[in-house]
Parts: sequence; structure tokens; C-alpha cells
Amino acid sequence: MTLSFTLDPEPTPELRAEIIALWTDVSNAGGAVGFVPPVTAEQVRPTAEEQFAGLGPGGPDRLLIGRDPDTGRLAALLVFVSQRFELMEHWRLLQRVMVDPGLQGRGHGAELLAEAERIARGWGLAGLKLTLRGGLGLEKFYGRSGWNEVGRVPGAIRVGPGDDRDDVVMWLDLR
Repeated sequence: MTLSFTLDPEPTPELRAEIIALWTDVSNAGGAVGFVPPVTAEQVRPTAEEQFAGLGPGGPDRLLIGRDPDTGRLAALLVFVSQRFELMEHWRLLQRVMVDPGLQGRGHGAELLAEAERIARGWGLAGLKLTLRGGLGLEKFYGRSGWNEVGRVPGAIRVGPGDDRDDVVMWLDLR
């Protein structure tokens, strides 16, 4: 199944609720999207609202969602984030890269990254950057889609007492 992608969907209350539900599910499945399980939608909502603030008419950030074409279910998403700094407008940061845990293993993550790359190339960007939580094997996942590790801050992410993870910087050169 190939996802149906939409760039800049209207951030309706219904879509916001879907995103918060997906974000909560991904977090509780162990996904490294800003929380450590267990987490509730109420805990995710304030961070989600901050993310939503940069979206919409006139906002500098762009939302990409992927839906199951048969059911319409929200299956994947990411946000292209502007650094809000003129000297860095030639690239974007990807944040909140998520795939529904019940749909993982079907290639949707790679499909989401390929769509993000296609869009970024269409915008004429020089590259895409993302950061990830070390210790989960995500470097290999992104590497299969052409991303390269370009930096690492040891122990920068504290997921719990005595559990510090590296903050890994990945780059996709589009030049």
C-alpha cells in the first residue's frame, strides 16, 4: 500500500486531534519523538500546539502527512521546520518524523522520507537535516534513504536516570 501524501493540510481541530493521537501512540511504542513512555494525549498536547503554531497561513513551517488511501487513516507525518534565520533558508530541519506503530515495517517510513526529499528538491533546497536519539538503530534506517551522520553530541538526551543517549545529527545533501 502506498500512502497518499498532502503538504500543508488545513490544521483543523480534527487533524490536530489525529496528530496528537498518532504522536501519543508513537511515543508509547518507544518512538523517539520527544517523549518517553508512558505518555498521554494531555501530556503531548502542549508540545503539539507549539509545533502547530508555526504552521498554517504565513507560518514558516510546513506539515506533510501521509494517509492510508483506502481508510483515510493518518499513517505518517513530518514537519519541515525553518530555522527562521536568513543564512539558513537554503535547508530545512525535519521534525516529528512519525509512522503509525501498527503500520511500521511496510516501507511507509522510507516512503515518507522519499516524499520529503522530492518536495525539498522541488523547493530548490540544498539539504535536509534531522536529529535523532541514539541507541535505537535509527542511523541505519535513515542511512538506507541516503542520509549521513554528520555529528553526535554524547549523552545529550536524558531519557531517564542513568539513561543518557547521544543526540545524532543526520544530513541529506540535495545539491
